Amino acid sequence: MSDRGGGEPLLVAENVAKRFGGFLALDHVTLVVPRGRISALIGPNGAGKSTLFGIIAGSVQPSAGRIVFDGRDITRVPGWRRARMGMSRAFQVARFFPSFTVAENLRSAVLAERGRSWQFFRSERQADVEREVEQRLEESGLTQLRDVRAEHLAQGDRKRLELVMAMALHPRLLLLDEPTAGMSPTETAATTELIRSLCGGGGCTVLLTEHDMAVVFDLAEVVTVLNYGQIIARGSPEQISRDPRVVEAYLGEAMVT
Repeated sequence: MSDRGGGEPLLVAENVAKRFGGFLALDHVTLVVPRGRISALIGPNGAGKSTLFGIIAGSVQPSAGRIVFDGRDITRVPGWRRARMGMSRAFQVARFFPSFTVAENLRSAVLAERGRSWQFFRSERQADVEREVEQRLEESGLTQLRDVRAEHLAQGDRKRLELVMAMALHPRLLLLDEPTAGMSPTETAATTELIRSLCGGGGCTVLLTEHDMAVVFDLAEVVTVLNYGQIIARGSPEQISRDPRVVEAYLGEAMVT
């Protein structure tokens, strides 16, 4: 399968449909995620974005179609196995261990990626784990908060922690679900820059959903637009911003809100 947007695809959701009873949430959608690029999936509420994200991640089964990851059909592969294959998902509501400190949360992610657990932490390669934890703290700007329990973090810091925990798993595909939801303008700018620094320049393949169009147009190289369960446009941010179908269906409202 080739990506008409340029570059070899890492993931293809091919002719995917999803019914909930009599409601057709996705109407035979084909989504291509090019390898080593940041892609965005946008559209109004109810367009089917969350359903498609769930199907890609393995938490929702499609009614028709298939999911191909790096040339392999994974449609019936459960979500936990997809994670082991290199998919990492950061959610709209940050998920971490609330009673753990920032450093402890990051350490747990590093250990998980290495296939180790807390009881074996003090065995071999402890220094390697600690070096990576310190590196992740520094690159995320969370060093000053290393000993703060995650439940006491501000919203922006919680999302940054979850993002850097996801990156600690060294994902081949990073799924970001509303990464700046609920953030102040300052937090949004910091998170956008963090995503760019961690994932830009071909360093990681990313698919994100986001309602803040400034964030989408700042980060994404390829934008796909869903409306009523169908893809109505796909292209560069410049092409999408000028597409009259997209402006009518979504951007006119999104740019105002």
